[in-house]
Amino acid sequence: MDIVRWGVLSTAKIGIEKVIPAMQQGRYSRVTAIASRRADKARRAAAKLGIAASFGSYEALLADNDVDAVYIPLPNHLHVPWCIQALEAGKHVLCEKPLAMTYPEAQSLLAATAEYPELKIMEAFMYRHHPQWLEAKGLVAEGRIGTLRTVHSFFSYFNDEADNIRNLPEAGGGGLMDIGCYCISLARFIFDAEPRRVCGTLEIDSRFGTDRMGCGLLEFDRGTATFTCGTQLFPYQRVNIYGTRGRIEIEIPFNAPPDRPCRMSYEDPDGIHEIELPLCDQYRIQGDLMSQSILEDRPVPTPLSDGVANMRVVEAIKTSANSGNWVSL
Repeated sequence: MDIVRWGVLSTAKIGIEKVIPAMQQGRYSRVTAIASRRADKARRAAAKLGIAASFGSYEALLADNDVDAVYIPLPNHLHVPWCIQALEAGKHVLCEKPLAMTYPEAQSLLAATAEYPELKIMEAFMYRHHPQWLEAKGLVAEGRIGTLRTVHSFFSYFNDEADNIRNLPEAGGGGLMDIGCYCISLARFIFDAEPRRVCGTLEIDSRFGTDRMGCGLLEFDRGTATFTCGTQLFPYQRVNIYGTRGRIEIEIPFNAPPDRPCRMSYEDPDGIHEIELPLCDQYRIQGDLMSQSILEDRPVPTPLSDGVANMRVVEAIKTSANSGNWVSL
């Protein structure tokens, strides 16, 4: 076998518009099946995207012996239940972020994977595989900005639709779960460590009961990370990484466009150095890396334990926002 046959559980927008088209262009991945709770939606999506098989239930796709692995872009509250069902069906799993609704639920998924050591599972934080983040991590490791001290990130969009899944608390909606998790993940990635304590604030929309703006402070042994995320703000994203002798700025840190080169820069005592990254699709890279792990039976790029650790910090930010206190980890 030199290619992984992927099935997709749901016709979610992220899958239809970004992930599936990218994986169809992969060297080691091919989407061969898609499922929806409505058979007609699955058929239309399959016809549009050139997918061979469609199913009117998720269970039917998981029973298909011609599917090796599944990508799960379902709403947050369905991530863990369907990850476990996919593992039980003998499928490898790539699951959208955030991994779970709570830290204990994420831990339960990690524990469940022990029964299936032959299967690969990974959280789909696609940004980590983009060359600009590998470049940023390399610059920090090489000491180009001196000693790493603090990371600042901002991520926002505007969505006040009452029936949108991101505004439904029972489905795991809210800005912290949807985009704040990126800010937390990148801080842990760049520091290559876990925060020792965190504090945060969340502004709750009275109509939806979800957080529409959140701010967090993560304290690491070597420095700090701060972030703001918002679901009812002007769309914008930016990350700055500061050291004792310089800084790194990433212009489009999360939704890196696949149709034009990305730019980043770092500044040191010698001036500002502009870096243009090669044209690439981070979703294709993610799909190929995961597929290679399956084909070669080697560890996935980001272990599931990382997703569990990220969920621990997400939950600690929520706890801090409710109590008004720092939360130790």
